[in-house]
Amino acid sequence: MAKAIGIDLGTTYSAVAVLQDSGEPKILSNRDGEDITPSVVLFQAFGAGDEPLVGTMAKHSAASAPDDVVQFVKRHMGDSSWRFDSTAGSSYTAEEVSAIILKRLKEDAELALGEPVVDAVITVPAYFDDARRTATKHAGKIAGLNVLRVLNEPTAAALSFGLDTAAEGTVLVYDLGGGTFDVTLMKVHAGEFEVLGTDGDRNLGGFDFDNRLIEYIAEKIEDDGGPDLLSDRAQVPVLREKAEMAKRSLTTVATTMVHVSANGQHFRVQVERSEFERITADLLRRTEDLTELVLEEAGVSWPDVDHVVLVGGSTRMPMVRALVEGLAEKPADRSVHPDEAVALGAAIQAAVEQSSSVVGDLAIFEGKPLVVEDVTSQSLGVITVGDDLRTKINTIVIPRNTKIPAKLSQDLQTIRDNQPALDVEVTQGDDTNPDYVVVVGTKTLPIPPYPAGAPVRVTYAYDIDQTIFVELTDLTTNQSLGTVEIDRLANLNDEQLNAAVAKVSGLPVL
Repeated sequence: MAKAIGIDLGTTYSAVAVLQDSGEPKILSNRDGEDITPSVVLFQAFGAGDEPLVGTMAKHSAASAPDDVVQFVKRHMGDSSWRFDSTAGSSYTAEEVSAIILKRLKEDAELALGEPVVDAVITVPAYFDDARRTATKHAGKIAGLNVLRVLNEPTAAALSFGLDTAAEGTVLVYDLGGGTFDVTLMKVHAGEFEVLGTDGDRNLGGFDFDNRLIEYIAEKIEDDGGPDLLSDRAQVPVLREKAEMAKRSLTTVATTMVHVSANGQHFRVQVERSEFERITADLLRRTEDLTELVLEEAGVSWPDVDHVVLVGGSTRMPMVRALVEGLAEKPADRSVHPDEAVALGAAIQAAVEQSSSVVGDLAIFEGKPLVVEDVTSQSLGVITVGDDLRTKINTIVIPRNTKIPAKLSQDLQTIRDNQPALDVEVTQGDDTNPDYVVVVGTKTLPIPPYPAGAPVRVTYAYDIDQTIFVELTDLTTNQSLGTVEIDRLANLNDEQLNAAVAKVSGLPVL
């Protein structure tokens, strides 16, 4: 049987790994000999439709062909309105662009392994909601993969850390990637990984730190008599590349120089690490607040944390390590590779998922089977009405940080005589005000005609991929009215999904 692979589908970079016969996970290099692949697509058109180019060369083309390059598509996952229109005349959803990246990763893995690859575990930020998780699974299917599971990135990193170090105790994973931030607290013991709590921000990552640097450089150039570069679409990708290089330089040196040419003029901007840290202090503080909140909600204090693991390329910034080590009052573990840990952990989970379907549990942690007990990253609720029968209320059914898989219920009542159906609106978010939560799916479920006030039970089932199913029970007869998967408002339907599979399968991905 062909090996299952683990894929870290990142905002800025992606990686693929496999569990070797020795029991050790290994990163698979891409066709360019690189261990990580930029999550960037250049849509080339040579007269016969699009020929997407993925990876480093595509990233280098962002400055010269900004209208043909897609970057940071992960931030648009689950957004049904987002589209990229190529110069060849094709329109692509976020799932399709992500599938093109996954297709390239799949083909590179097949080259490295010398055999076809079908099964995969794909990681997602712990704070991804249902729509974004479903979009990721759809992207995998469009790419020709059988997605065994979507796995939270911090959990994957902890698997890699646990297998590599055999460390046990309470582990805090601080994951600051290119586009997302997650913090997860878990207990590790004898191959059991119990998540105690998680939180995050799906729009906070290295991308945002780069943006601050871009604005700073552009402002200095304008102060020096130069043009407003931020209003020039062709200059923004150039600035982004310069800012990213400057940020990387500042991880090892205290001062760097940025050189920019515009309107026939050459500008030099000196950037001090201290100044970069000043203009991004509020971003770092947001990660601190979320980290403290996870500990508080889990009832864990910093002295109780045995290991601190830094994951994601953005944790290379000295201020990040200084912040986390200052909070923990202990050094962060340095055995984990920030760019590779998530993919390595995904490979471990992929092997476990594949083996359990064939031969039973795979024993890899000192001969013990792997057990992962994760939690919901967001609360699930249902829209109800108040006593006045008019005011809408978001009623929590499954609170955030509930162990999954989970199955919890809320008893409701009909509001009209002979009411023919219940409109179930599934929400994600903690607020009781429906204006401050997201409706992720809906379903209209028929019910028998009863007088107003007839009791009905709505049950939510939340599986290990954190996707939602709904069951309705008629409490008058104690009969189930059926279990249904919700109609996801932000995701592709079956017809669109099948069309996307056909579309991407016919594309030559370079």
